[in-house]
Amino acid sequence: MQVINRRMFSFSTGPFGNKSSISPVFLMAGIPGLEAQGTWLAIPFCSMYVVAILGNAVIIVVVVMVPGLHKPMYFFLSMLAVAELGVSISTLPTVMSVFLFDARQIGMDACLGQMFFIHCFSIMDSGVLWAMALDRFIAIYNPFQYGSILTNSRISMIGLGIAVRSVLVIAPLPILLRRLPFCRSNLLAHAFCLHPDLIGLPCADTTLNSRFGLFVVLSTFGLDSLFIFLSYILIVKTVLSMASKEGRLKALNTCVSHICTVVVYYTPLIGLSIAHRFGKHASPLVHSFMANVCYLVPPVLNPIIYSIKTKEIRKALRKIFSLRKF
Repeated sequence: MQVINRRMFSFSTGPFGNKSSISPVFLMAGIPGLEAQGTWLAIPFCSMYVVAILGNAVIIVVVVMVPGLHKPMYFFLSMLAVAELGVSISTLPTVMSVFLFDARQIGMDACLGQMFFIHCFSIMDSGVLWAMALDRFIAIYNPFQYGSILTNSRISMIGLGIAVRSVLVIAPLPILLRRLPFCRSNLLAHAFCLHPDLIGLPCADTTLNSRFGLFVVLSTFGLDSLFIFLSYILIVKTVLSMASKEGRLKALNTCVSHICTVVVYYTPLIGLSIAHRFGKHASPLVHSFMANVCYLVPPVLNPIIYSIKTKEIRKALRKIFSLRKF
């Protein structure tokens, strides 16, 4: 890893304690041990970003343009695509600057802003996945009143609630970090700014930041994953009560795409959380790998999963591309 001279900071005492008089600059990390191959590594990263951005944008356009997809399930899918698009766009600038141009420095405000958007869209992701689990339960439990229960206005309120919750719980994090002095090594573990990475850098007590960060995780990802789990318990119970084997298989088949998306999303997220909290002495390569998988892989795979497993999406895509060709 490239070694740089650390900036010296002067501090003044105010009503809120010590604060740095100079805004710190953070040094982002690429993939440890592969810094010299940054240009070559940019090729797979660029490819993943292209697939993620185009794939999710296509899902949004298809749901908006095709009247046959104006149903609760597809509205929630478009919300998921918006959240995945937000995550990709939030991480894209710094990842590309590190691998393409070896530009590793990022200012305090830019870093906190990126951290806010990455975590905000990630929490939206989690909230939409729970809403999609609820959607599948209602569709299976009460299919005849499915449309009357999940009306457009209620879907809009659910989407607005998910967005507002994400902003409200994340907004205090950059504020709490901004008040702290940074006088230690300002080397980040990733090519983008994450809260668990940043709270280890200030030369002050970060107990409040750590506790509030834990509250955010438990009140969002924790509750959402619990509600998803409970929704699927109810779904399985409802499916097992069906008399027809064909009906049971058909009902479960409507959940396959969502189950795959939940696994793709939560598995690397749990792995990254474990690495940050319990893998302090693990190789930096582990942290870098888990972070890249967590924030790059789900936006790439989710559009592919739904395009492959959802017949209506495939039909709509064929229809749109055939019209363009014509």
